[in-house]
Amino acid sequence: MDKELYIIRHGETELNKQGIVQGRGINSDLNDTGRAQAAAFYAKYKDVAFDKVYTSELKRTHQTVKGFIDAGFPWEQLSGLDELAWGAWEGKPNDENAMAAFKSIMEKWQSGDYDASFEGGESPAEVIVRQKQALEVIRAAKDEKTVLICMHGRAMRLFLCLLTGRPLSEMTEFPHQNTTLYKIEMTGDEYIIAEFNNTDHLK
Repeated sequence: MDKELYIIRHGETELNKQGIVQGRGINSDLNDTGRAQAAAFYAKYKDVAFDKVYTSELKRTHQTVKGFIDAGFPWEQLSGLDELAWGAWEGKPNDENAMAAFKSIMEKWQSGDYDASFEGGESPAEVIVRQKQALEVIRAAKDEKTVLICMHGRAMRLFLCLLTGRPLSEMTEFPHQNTTLYKIEMTGDEYIIAEFNNTDHLK
């Protein structure tokens, strides 16, 4: 095994709680629940000897791994780990109109149209391009054997498809509660899921 990747979603934000669409263009803070989730994750995994912590450029990921950053773990932000941009829907409530629009775009993605996007937003194909760049940065650091990656729900689903070679149409097969953990064992170009949707730290 060349690397062990601990991939987590950020903690809850107030917009998550309210059902407001976030995306790459909304730079929201964790709420009290999110900070408690982050603290619980840190308490369980603080003794793991992470060689590096990677996050997106959005502060909800920074705040989720703040315990590790404050403890002195090396930290790097990669824009390739940012959430998918939902364009015109960002900041809007998840009402009937939004649900209909999201249902429509999900149907396109599940049918293999990975170039489909909302106005002003990103497609899965565009997100994968920048995720491949982020992955190359992570892979190139040969001395980093144990890595913590904090990112976002939709982006994480796409990233897991990229790693495991699954078609992007299967992105919904990866549950993504706040601070859920996917542990990935990387050997060469092979990525094996060692822990799937692990939320034991929240129990």
